Amino acid sequence: MAKAITRTKWGIDPDHSSVSFSIKYLMLASIRGMMNKVTGTVYFDPPDVVNMDVDVDIDASGLTTGVSKRDEHLKGPDFFDVPRYPKITFTSTKAESLGGRRIRLTGDLGLHGVVRQVVIEGEYTGPVKLPESIGGETSMGFTGSTVINREDFGMTWGSLPMEGGMVADREVLITFDVEADLMDRA
Repeated sequence: MAKAITRTKWGIDPDHSSVSFSIKYLMLASIRGMMNKVTGTVYFDPPDVVNMDVDVDIDASGLTTGVSKRDEHLKGPDFFDVPRYPKITFTSTKAESLGGRRIRLTGDLGLHGVVRQVVIEGEYTGPVKLPESIGGETSMGFTGSTVINREDFGMTWGSLPMEGGMVADREVLITFDVEADLMDRA
């Protein structure tokens, strides 16, 4: 009979977590945006990386680039189509140690009604016990990034060729910055 693995459950703190993205526009400059409505759980006992599990939910309505007209376009049917696909998800399927605090997570990214496997490389920090004056929680930090082809997720607007490239690049850099607070042992 296999021994059950006891793991620590960490809740993603939506006040201190975000997912950002960067994409080349007109092949000249990078447009950056952020989604700041991030929730989920991380099961992790450092440094036992291989038994780590991550579930992230992102409310796509929290998307902002700092330009309201562009935000409306991105939330519309040409890109995220937030009314039809209000949630973006990531669920890990495999975790690997890259040495030290560096990690590689393989998992399923659900975006725009499509689920594709992605690989996120990054690192973790902590755990640290915060002072009582700022909550007193025990917390960890996780940061990682991946590059996706937006067309793989059905986002094809702006892929029209033009002199020197496209209106909007196919490749999108996605970066996860997450603080997670100790919940309990599972």
